[in-house]
Amino acid sequence: MSPLSSIPSIASSLLPQIERLPGKSDVAAMPSALPSAAPVDSNSFSSMLGKMVSEVNAQQQTAAQNVNALQSGANVPLHQAVISMEEASVSFQLMVEVRNRLLESYQEIMRMQM
Repeated sequence: MSPLSSIPSIASSLLPQIERLPGKSDVAAMPSALPSAAPVDSNSFSSMLGKMVSEVNAQQQTAAQNVNALQSGANVPLHQAVISMEEASVSFQLMVEVRNRLLESYQEIMRMQM
C-alpha cells in the first residue's frame, strides 16, 4: 500500500473530528461578521497593481493581434509586430520582477520577530 493511497482513508476518518470542533459554525458566519472594507481609493496600491496588470495584458493582446495579422497576410509591417512583441515581453518581465520583489518584502516582514 503506497502512502498516497492512504490519504483518502485518513481524510475520511478526520472529517467527523472536524465536524465536532467547537466554533465550527462561527467560521461560516465570518464573512458577515467582518467589518465592511473601506472604499478603494483610486490612488491605492492595489489599484496601481491592478492597472499595471491590465496594461501588461493589453500589450500582450496587442502583440498577439499584430502577430496574427502578420501571419494571415494583413498589411502589418514586420517591424511593428516585432516591436509590439518586445514591448509586451519587457513589460511582462517588469511585472514579474515587481511581483518577485513584493514577495521578497513580504517574506522579510514575516521573518521579523515581534
